[in-house]
Amino acid sequence: MKQLFYIGILLVITISFSFTTTPYPIDGYESTGIKRLYQLRKMQLEGVKYNRIPHGAYLGLKDIKLNLLEVDDSINELLVEDKEFARDMNRLFPGAGYSASIMDMSNPDKLRYAAFNENAGYQPGSVGKLAVLLAVMDQMAKICPDSWEERTMYLRDIHVSARYWGTGDHHTIPIYDIEKDKLVKRQVVASDVFSLYEWLDHMVSVSNNGAASVMYREAMLMAAFGPDYVNLTEERAEQYFKETPRDSLTNLAHSVVNDPLRELGISENDWRLGGLFTRGPGKYVGRKGGSIGTPKGLMKFLVQLEQGKVIDEKSSLEMKRLMYSTDRRIRYARSSRLDSAAVYFKSGSFYKCDRTKNPNCKDYAGNVFNYMNSVIIVEHPNNVKYIVCLMTNVLNKNSAGAHMYLASKIDDIINRDNNKYKEEIKETEYKNDKEESD
Repeated sequence: MKQLFYIGILLVITISFSFTTTPYPIDGYESTGIKRLYQLRKMQLEGVKYNRIPHGAYLGLKDIKLNLLEVDDSINELLVEDKEFARDMNRLFPGAGYSASIMDMSNPDKLRYAAFNENAGYQPGSVGKLAVLLAVMDQMAKICPDSWEERTMYLRDIHVSARYWGTGDHHTIPIYDIEKDKLVKRQVVASDVFSLYEWLDHMVSVSNNGAASVMYREAMLMAAFGPDYVNLTEERAEQYFKETPRDSLTNLAHSVVNDPLRELGISENDWRLGGLFTRGPGKYVGRKGGSIGTPKGLMKFLVQLEQGKVIDEKSSLEMKRLMYSTDRRIRYARSSRLDSAAVYFKSGSFYKCDRTKNPNCKDYAGNVFNYMNSVIIVEHPNNVKYIVCLMTNVLNKNSAGAHMYLASKIDDIINRDNNKYKEEIKETEYKNDKEESD
C-alpha cells in the first residue's frame, strides 16, 4: 500500500457555527492513531486530574456496544408512537419552533417512541457532518468489502493534506505533539496533514468545517477511483478535480453523501446534505438541493446504527465510537443529569442576523432564523438507554439553555418510567415465587 501523502444594514449577516464535544474513547490511540487520544490516555494512566471529563466519559473501546442488535424490525415498524410515553414527552415542548423524536431503548423487547413535530424540516447545520461520516464509511466498505481490518488500516495510515478544501473555518482543532508532549489548538491551514481517522475526529469532535470538506473530498475520490484510491497522489487528485466538468463533480458530491441515507430508508425530505462546508472548493464543486434535516430522519439513522444496519455491524459500531464524548459537554449534553452517563453526541447551529432590524443581534440568537440541533444517545449505568433528536428554531434567543433544560426533563421521565417498570417486574416475580411456594 502506498500511503496517501496527498499531503494528501439590509446588512444581513449569516453565520454557521457549531460546537460539540471531543469524541472517541481515550484508549483508542493504538487502533486509530488519533494523536490527541495519546495525551488523554497518558493523563489517565498517570492519574493527572482532568476536570473537563465527567464520569460518563471514561468508557473504553470494549465498553461501547450497539444496543439493538437483536431487534430486527424495520425502522417503520419501530417508529410507532407509544401513546402514554408520547403524552408525557409532548408536555415538555413549548410549541412553535420545537421538534423532537425520542426513543427509549432501555428494554429492547419493549421499545417506546415519542415524537413532537418530528417531520418538520430544519437546516441541520453541523449535525449534517454525520452524513459525511457515513459517506466515508460507505466508500471504505466498497473499497475493502471483505476486510474490516483493511478499512481501519487505511483510515489510520492514509494521510492527506488540507489544501484549499480545509481552510476558511474559524473553529480550532487540537494538534498534539507526542514527542514534545505539547497540545496546540489553532485553525486549519492548507499545509496541514492528518490521517483519515484524525480528519474524521476533527470533523465530528470540534466540528471543524474544513475537516468536513476534506473528508467530503476524500469520499468523492473514493467513489471516483475505487480500489485505486489507496494509491492516489495529491497531484492526480487535483488533476481529477480540474479536468472533470463541474456539474459532474456536483452530482457526484450529492450522490456520495445522500445515496447511503436513501439506502437506509431516509428520504430527501427526512435528511439531505446539499454541499460542502467551506467555500474554497466551490470553484469545482457546486451545491445541489439544499440541506434539510428532521428529527424523524435523524432518528431513523441512529436507531439503525444501534441495530448495526448502517453499512454493517462493525461500521455502525465505529461510527458510534466516533460520536462518543470524552471532553467537556455543551448544550443538551451539558445537563448534570447526564454526568454519569455515556453520551454519543453531535450538535449544530445555523443562524442569520438582520442588523437593520436589530444592530445588537447576538451569536446563536438570530432574528431571521436561529437553528440549534442536538442528537444524542444516552446510556446510564443503571441500564437506562435512549436516543433524542431535538431541533429548534427560536428567534432572538440562544437555545442552549433550553436544550439543557429539556435534557434534564426528558431524562427524569425516562428514568422514572424505567424505575417503575423494574418495580413492577420485581412485584410480579415476588407474587410468582410466593404462589409456587404456597
